[in-house]
Amino acid sequence: MTISNTKLKTLYIMKILLTQTDEDHIMSAADLVKALSGYGLVADRKTIYSDIETLTAFGLDIVQVKGGTKPGYYIGARDFELPELKLLVDAVQASKFITAKKSGELIEKIERLASENDAKQLKRNVVIFNRIKTGNETIYFNVDQIHTAILTNQQITFQYTEWSMDKELVAKRAGAYYNVSPWALTWDDENYYLIAYEEATDKIKHYRVDKMKNVAVMAEERLGKERFADFDLAAFSKKTFGMYGGDDESVSLVCTRHLIGVIIDRFSKDVIVIPEDDAHFRVNVTVSVSPQFFGWITGLSGGIYIDGPEKVRNEYQDFLKGILAGYGT
Repeated sequence: MTISNTKLKTLYIMKILLTQTDEDHIMSAADLVKALSGYGLVADRKTIYSDIETLTAFGLDIVQVKGGTKPGYYIGARDFELPELKLLVDAVQASKFITAKKSGELIEKIERLASENDAKQLKRNVVIFNRIKTGNETIYFNVDQIHTAILTNQQITFQYTEWSMDKELVAKRAGAYYNVSPWALTWDDENYYLIAYEEATDKIKHYRVDKMKNVAVMAEERLGKERFADFDLAAFSKKTFGMYGGDDESVSLVCTRHLIGVIIDRFSKDVIVIPEDDAHFRVNVTVSVSPQFFGWITGLSGGIYIDGPEKVRNEYQDFLKGILAGYGT
């Protein structure tokens, strides 16, 4: 099939404007004629003006600068502004579940959403250091399979792995397969997690996506719809520390006043704050009681006191005694 040079010329003008222009880099009609010659296309200023009108009618935001030292054209509004692209690059770099190789590939694709000049700024903002990254390249296949199962209302099956002393991921349960009903994916503590219903235990469980392997969509329909009817993913994330599960408990915490920001960051501004005295306040929150929750409390150096229930207080005391026992105390 032969495509006319006239049509190609219009498309290449769009490409040139998108890749080479911005508010600080303006191209005149003569500049565009010269750039087109690099693609083996011949044009004159009159046809450039016509093509600019066509692209503007198509919806491309082409800004014309008249007069001044550098009259010409540049792309105004883009689908993504430079600060937005910087945020995307930062998110890719920070994500532990994205491999180093895939991070580089994604950042290159993000750079192509900007002009060449802005892409150089994105490159300068890429900070390379020893961030921990997963080595599991199958995570992208896993996510695709999970999304497919959620969309088609089907269960999935997979093997779940853990790290061995040889620093290799080995299958848990002697390689047995897990069969679950996937309902949501969430990003917590720089890791990707699947939230699913497991019929065998009649519980909502979560799994690190980068530790799943041999994921496959099953023919069976998903179960647990009633359990997820009122499921609040944000509330689930707030009460779960490090995505480690435990029994949900309503816990009363007495906190020193300087920790109000820590409490709001953890439980949101919706938490009800009750003044206790001039130096303390109280909050009642629902948490999944786990060693990670106790570790969070301990890391705040006595600034938070578990006031109840007594069962949780006793569990925390046992947690601390176990740590001290390891030091011969």
